[in-house]
Amino acid sequence: MSLIVLASSPGVTLQDEGRRGWLAQGLSRGGAADPVALAEGAALLGQSPGLAVVELANAPARFRATGPLRIALTGAAFRATLRERGEERPLSWNTSHALPAGAELSLSPGEGGFAYLTPAGGIETPPVLGARSAHLAAGIGRALEVGEE
Repeated sequence: MSLIVLASSPGVTLQDEGRRGWLAQGLSRGGAADPVALAEGAALLGQSPGLAVVELANAPARFRATGPLRIALTGAAFRATLRERGEERPLSWNTSHALPAGAELSLSPGEGGFAYLTPAGGIETPPVLGARSAHLAAGIGRALEVGEE
């Protein structure tokens, strides 16, 4: 199953553990700003920490689940709400949740910082120089756009 981006902003990107071995060519590792939160999300879902996730750099976003999906929310505590069948309820942070098909997940910054939305199974995109991370300063990748799945 997957997520469709309903709302995004420039601070919402895909990240993983970053690119190793390119510093001699002038490319820093990049990757998730909070590698501990990246690992926590993976641990909550029982999967490899090397998978790509959504990083929210003090930026809001909204998603819709296309089918049943398990996610983890880690890093800086954001306000998370799940809307399904016309009802909205808050979701806890630093834990995993089951999203039913058609549910909408809204994430809004709290105190600030980097938050992570980790979908079970990660996010599949073509790797660039060995990673799926956006590295905006290097011109690799971009922010997520409305309508992407």
